[in-house]
Amino acid sequence: MLTHRSYAYEFGGLPTNERLEFLGDSVLGLVVTEELYERFPDLDESRLSPLRSGVVNMRALASIARSLELGSALLIGKGEELTGGRDKNSILADAFEALVGAIYLDLGFEVCRKVILNLMKEVIEEAISRGSGLDGKTALQELVAAAGWPTPEYRVIESGPDHDKSFEAVAIVNGSAYKSGSGKSKREAEQEAARLAYEELSKKI
Repeated sequence: MLTHRSYAYEFGGLPTNERLEFLGDSVLGLVVTEELYERFPDLDESRLSPLRSGVVNMRALASIARSLELGSALLIGKGEELTGGRDKNSILADAFEALVGAIYLDLGFEVCRKVILNLMKEVIEEAISRGSGLDGKTALQELVAAAGWPTPEYRVIESGPDHDKSFEAVAIVNGSAYKSGSGKSKREAEQEAARLAYEELSKKI
């Protein structure tokens, strides 16, 4: 079972998945970075970085966790249970990172790499189809500028403890707010919000 800190705190400080999450996050980053580095030899860091963010982000990892039904394998506290914690993006994304960390420790890097690339194949292809490193904020800015509108603004809300913060961002374009994006950093959340706004606006402008 995967132990969320809310469960551990309620039962006297049991070990949590946070160390595995920390490890899994690093392994995920390395595997996806290497994959993109090999597939796009002509892209520089400024284009590879946002492409990686399009693959390794809270929304994408939570989606994979749902497909694996990791929510049902979580040990969570009563408070989180009551507020739908088993389906929260942040908790599911962390659970997937913990799973990756466990696979790495038990089966080694090569097996873990194959598992990651297999599970994330669709996410990687989706990110690539959006433009091989397309920076969401840049794309939205260019679209808005072409329409003659003011520069987009972003409203960001952060939550969680210092060691495990999550962020929700909303893009404000020409006075209208669009779907919120989430991430483990302000930048990631803003990029996701920009991408969602771009997808919606590009169908109208």
